[in-house]
Amino acid sequence: MTEEQEQQVVKELIGYIRGNLNLKEYEEEEIFKEKIKEIVATRMQNTYCPISQQISICDQIYGNFRGYGILDTILSDDTVTEVMVNGCDNVFIERSGRIIKLDRGFESNEQLTNVIQKIVGEVRREVNESSPICDARLLDGSRVNVVLPPIALCGPTLTIRKFSKQPMTMERLIGYKSITPEIAQKLQLLVKAKYNIFISGGTGSGKTTFLNALSNFIPADERVITIEDSAELQIVGPQNLISLESRNKNAAGAGEITIRDLIKSSLRMRPDRVVVGEVRGGEALDMLQAMNTGHDGSLSTGHANSTQDMLSRLETMVLQGAVDIPLDAIRHQIASAIDIIIHLSRLRDKSRKTMEITEVVGYENGQIVLNPLYQFVEDENSTLTKVSGSLVRTENKMIHTDKLIRAGIHEVI
Repeated sequence: MTEEQEQQVVKELIGYIRGNLNLKEYEEEEIFKEKIKEIVATRMQNTYCPISQQISICDQIYGNFRGYGILDTILSDDTVTEVMVNGCDNVFIERSGRIIKLDRGFESNEQLTNVIQKIVGEVRREVNESSPICDARLLDGSRVNVVLPPIALCGPTLTIRKFSKQPMTMERLIGYKSITPEIAQKLQLLVKAKYNIFISGGTGSGKTTFLNALSNFIPADERVITIEDSAELQIVGPQNLISLESRNKNAAGAGEITIRDLIKSSLRMRPDRVVVGEVRGGEALDMLQAMNTGHDGSLSTGHANSTQDMLSRLETMVLQGAVDIPLDAIRHQIASAIDIIIHLSRLRDKSRKTMEITEVVGYENGQIVLNPLYQFVEDENSTLTKVSGSLVRTENKMIHTDKLIRAGIHEVI
């Protein structure tokens, strides 16, 4: 049976169940699943259909009524890293860095909307016409963004960044050739010595993944507070770990808890380190103030196209939180708060690489001074379709080694 025939059978049996069964009689999950198996077996008794395909049909039918519809089979596929739904009949997936359009979709925008409401409801969030944009997560931690009509002109829009079942580690990043063992060991020393580290990069460059791996270098005896819009970090080292998640306004326009609120609250919780999943706006000011008030070893990420661009974006974010602060004071604050910037990029062959590790030296003559320590250099094996190269140590010596010395580390970074 072809995939097109399979989808036709699924559609036919969904219609049959909807028209002939009283679903209230099948509220128990196992009873409903057994009934679906029975219906599928009866329908396929005179048609050749492998067991694996019958299971797929059963899962899709069950998902239509009790799960996430076609998302159930997509999300169970470990090769899929992202799901993009642009209305009921335009479903795309990312696999191995390539975007593919599926030849199946949801029955209707109404069914898609019901799935969206189920997803956001499970994490106690709300999305509707009056509040049509929502960030949420699946129960497994996958990141979800929803935009509803009338904002989304093509119908309900759903984007899911899949959650890795295995916590990201530096060993796995080394296996992906995103970084070398030697540099991973240097980064471990910087984390241990409590350098404030900021990870920058474009969309899909692997910032959260890298932050997750870097966070696992934090010593197990430290108190760590993570702050995110949608909780997705998988930090496994520290035992004294608190995870905080922001909250949107409810339908009445009340109850919002912002990243700024969480950062301010976290400073009263005696943290050794604060890890902010991503800064996008005025919370940048609070994060920088936390770094400047004794909370060394803090980590965060932000969207930018280069290290220099990240500094400019941080200035803009701080101004969103406090427009009356002079630019000179903002730059001084950034320079004194952030010690190291790690810039990531998604390259032309869809691979994700660490492009630069830079030390923030200080503030001189109205500018933040940077000291590049490692830079990605392509080698002779690179082509238009394949990137080959590695991080290369520059000739610049690391200037601020005081934290390394205080941590008893005398190794050269």
